Amino acid sequence: MNNYETVFILTPVLSDAQMKEAVEKFTTLLKQEGATIVNEENWGLRKLAYPIQKKSTGFYQLVEFQANPEVIAKLETNFRRDERVIRFLTFRQDKFAAEYAAKRRNLRGAKTEVAKEA
Repeated sequence: MNNYETVFILTPVLSDAQMKEAVEKFTTLLKQEGATIVNEENWGLRKLAYPIQKKSTGFYQLVEFQANPEVIAKLETNFRRDERVIRFLTFRQDKFAAEYAAKRRNLRGAKTEVAKEA
């Protein structure tokens, strides 16, 4: 099993419920294919670097997971078929990227715990 990270951008015309349903669709697909979700982050509505399909903003979503390489083809096929997805990028993390991602998650978790205590 390899470590993967995928970032995809959903069209900005979706409601919050529709956006969450689209994200749930892809995470459920990963789980059905035997992948383990390590981390999920919703980066929210952000401005795009350049217009895509005449849209200047989009909902960004990050999913880190462990899976076999065959799962990636199925995931990307579903990204291409879903008209709510504007862009996506999936890549395999090497050992250094996986270590960095783990440190980032731990720092982020520590910050939220400090904020809750204050």
